[in-house]
Amino acid sequence: MAGDVSDYTREFLSESQEIIDQIDQADVDAVVDTLVTTKKRGGRLFFAGSGGGAGHASHATADFRKIGAFEAYSVTDNVSELTARVNDESWESAYASWLQGSRIGPDDCLFVFSVGGGDAAKNISSNLVAAIDTAKAAGAAIVGIVGRDGGHLRQQATASIVVPTVDPSHVTYQVEGFQALLWHLIVGHPALEGATPMWESVSL
Repeated sequence: MAGDVSDYTREFLSESQEIIDQIDQADVDAVVDTLVTTKKRGGRLFFAGSGGGAGHASHATADFRKIGAFEAYSVTDNVSELTARVNDESWESAYASWLQGSRIGPDDCLFVFSVGGGDAAKNISSNLVAAIDTAKAAGAAIVGIVGRDGGHLRQQATASIVVPTVDPSHVTYQVEGFQALLWHLIVGHPALEGATPMWESVSL
């Protein structure tokens, strides 16, 4: 009947509130601080993710350029270059070689969106693992928003945010949803002294 709320909807939203309550706010501020440092030294911001994370990377690139006034790029936005690297080199090395071609260096920062953070031993998200290792070797800062135990990203990052697991069967849905929430929090953080988005500047 119209107006009824399903158990799934009620439980999912209740779970989401529980996740919000468990997020480590100090981790959020540590990511913000790392980005503030990157911006002050004129460093570039490189976004990377796969699947939904690639979608976040593209959207975040737009917002961090337009609102955050960063020089920002997404590893996966140029489909011609990406597929050429995958075809001629490998999927595992495609992101890393893109970063090398972009001359990622100590002033820059890699921002990763991943559900599990990658695991080299289990060959999970090997493209992100290689990208993280490439950024680390170049002396770049590494930040990200990740789920589960944070994986390789959490181990190597300068700062990272872990989206807590409440229901293991909802990990992907919740992590990718909260990635959008959290990076929007970050790009709008006053410490980054960004521009005001259009709708916030229009009076009611």
